[in-house]
Amino acid sequence: MNLLPLRLSRFAVLAGAAACLVPTGCATHVYGPPPPPPPYAASALIQEADNRGFREGADDDARDTLNGSGYHPRRDRKFSEAPGYDPALGPFPPYRDAFRAAYLRGYSDGFNHR
Repeated sequence: MNLLPLRLSRFAVLAGAAACLVPTGCATHVYGPPPPPPPYAASALIQEADNRGFREGADDDARDTLNGSGYHPRRDRKFSEAPGYDPALGPFPPYRDAFRAAYLRGYSDGFNHR
């Protein structure tokens, strides 16, 4: 019985395992900062949402006050749908959030006669 091939194959397995444990220099590489998010005109997006949301909120408050329906800004369809979104300005979630915040501000200002 020849044990030489068996010893060589064990040696090859051990050598391969040891090679996996030897650092290859990747750990010393310093990576740069992550890439910036996709470009969009955040200021134009937020400004449009803020202007439109405030105006819509103030208009809806005037309507609700005239009708005597009370203070219920979150029940209005405009609050939930955030109309006026233009995809060319950027993603919808930041627009929606800014619109809703401005809508509540406009509605509250109108209700409190500011």
